[in-house]
Amino acid sequence: MKWKEPQSTSLRRAKISKSRVTYPLELLKTRLTIQRGVYNGLLDAFIKILCEGGPGELYRGLTPSLIGVIPYAATNYCAYDTLRKAYRKIFKQEKIGNIETLLIGSAAGAISSSATFPLEVARKHMQVGALSGRQVYKNVLHALACILEQEGIHGLYKGLGPSCMKLVPAAGISFMCYEACKRILVENEDNA
Repeated sequence: MKWKEPQSTSLRRAKISKSRVTYPLELLKTRLTIQRGVYNGLLDAFIKILCEGGPGELYRGLTPSLIGVIPYAATNYCAYDTLRKAYRKIFKQEKIGNIETLLIGSAAGAISSSATFPLEVARKHMQVGALSGRQVYKNVLHALACILEQEGIHGLYKGLGPSCMKLVPAAGISFMCYEACKRILVENEDNA
């Protein structure tokens, strides 16, 4: 009998593998945004970064990205669940509509984005590396400590507004779709 890997382990490995494959694109996007005029497009940036720093340079800042996924997801779901329970208690309603779910999910996204944003800032700083005389960081904690020392607490939240403009509606839509699909599946199960 052949040993079969548990599904949760295989899913986690698939997500990590996906991150390894797609992460260089995130780094390229950041470099192209910060270093305008240095590269002549995506392929040129890829080749120059690879030649100058080697394959490891394409993964600069991957650790805070992987570390940041766990607290973001945890705070997102915790905030969503807490806000849903508070809504039900305050408005004395068992069922929550789509618009309310969208708003609750968006608020949860804002909370989780704000709570984990310093890791995002550290990741971006690590991605940029030693460009334009910037500091190279040893690890995530070193990056966070240096940013805090040089820029203060507001340095850890620089860019939170634009980030929330993307993540907050995405979280709301995600939770709204999740609840709608869950309702459809539960109704289908009850009718079967």
